[in-house]
Amino acid sequence: MSAQETTAHAIHPIDVILHKRDGHELSDVEIQSFIRGVVSGEITDARIASLLMAIFQRGLTRQELATLTQTMRYSGETFDSSFLHTFTVDKHSTGGVGDKSSLLIAPIVAAAGLAVPMISGRSLGHTGGTLDKMETIPGYRTQISLKEFGEIIAKCGVSMIGQTKNLVPADRILYALRDHTGTVESPNLICASIMSKKLASGLNALVLDVKTGSGAFMKSFEQSEHLAQLMVQTGELAGTRTAAILTTMDQPLGRFSGNWIEVWECVEIMRGVHHALYADLIELSTILAGWMLFLGGKASSAEEGKARSLDLLHDGSAYKKWLAMVELHGGDTAPFEDPAAFHKPAASRILKADRAGYLAGMDCTEVGWAVQRLGAGREVPGGPVAAHAGIEMHAKLGDRIEAGQPLVTLFTEDPALLDTPEQMLRNTLSIRDEKPELQPLIRKTITSANLQGERL
Repeated sequence: MSAQETTAHAIHPIDVILHKRDGHELSDVEIQSFIRGVVSGEITDARIASLLMAIFQRGLTRQELATLTQTMRYSGETFDSSFLHTFTVDKHSTGGVGDKSSLLIAPIVAAAGLAVPMISGRSLGHTGGTLDKMETIPGYRTQISLKEFGEIIAKCGVSMIGQTKNLVPADRILYALRDHTGTVESPNLICASIMSKKLASGLNALVLDVKTGSGAFMKSFEQSEHLAQLMVQTGELAGTRTAAILTTMDQPLGRFSGNWIEVWECVEIMRGVHHALYADLIELSTILAGWMLFLGGKASSAEEGKARSLDLLHDGSAYKKWLAMVELHGGDTAPFEDPAAFHKPAASRILKADRAGYLAGMDCTEVGWAVQRLGAGREVPGGPVAAHAGIEMHAKLGDRIEAGQPLVTLFTEDPALLDTPEQMLRNTLSIRDEKPELQPLIRKTITSANLQGERL
């Protein structure tokens, strides 16, 4: 054992908590000691929660963030992608409502010839989780070994899994507690969580979808921009080409928000089914995939990458990759033949407009909490989610609405859960006489080139 490790083991977790609580900069050894104790189980949830809140309140310096991210990255096993002999690239979203773009992006990029080792998370706060969606597919295994993870990628170019027990175990523990300690929105904790997992995945490049707006964890554009800069800098310093796209999250993305119903939506898109409410989801997905193709050398620009992504989506190539991946994970593809028929909520209710006008606004976070209250999200860490709970939006912001027109359909597996979410939605959906001015879907792109000269 090195002298540094001996010193680290001698540091008491209470001292680390007090140092950060009182605004002091933590040393590398203090951070390493605390994370080691988190993983070993020596540090209680109460103490972990206390440090999370101290970080939330006091923030982290650049050195503290770098040390925290790297310590979390190497807190367990890592994935070595070199045996694939293929450029590896992934995408990550900071979390939104109805944000199922990964389900389209991963097979699109694999169809272009790049490898996509996608390690995803579960629902967090008011936002959904990719794993919860994938696990509504009968038989689909999200918890597999890194060895099988690599074998699946070698066969079809893409695999979507959850963290293994030994892959970045520090983040798995912190992630669950952040959801229940009021510390989800910390840019430093978000950055460390995302980047530790992605850097442990053996990536050559990473594209980040950083949400901004009422449905994002970062409410203001300035906060979202700051988080994007943190993550791009962290990725680039680790040798991973990184780009961040700041995107608007003022309303649910696409048509559905939930678990199975989001899989249904993506399957329909990949099978060529057209629906007006799919447009923003397709636009965002192909823009992000386009950046991945550009960084991976499959396109000369992000714009060319977007065009190729649309082609791969429309010609069925992405759907073939999707089917291959699901089958290799043990999933049953039969429900994809009629995903609407597979949707079996116990009860549903339609919320109708009480007046004519334009759908002018909503608190998208409140919409996300309504989805969670219907059963699609978690009440406690590790708790279950309902496969068939969620909502279907019947209109987008700026759409003309007539009195009595359906605005939202609510789905649940427990009829007793309908009343509160319905009231939440009634309170937040705003219909006005004037058509609203809306933010564009894409707000800004941040890469290493436009980070130069930034003081982060």
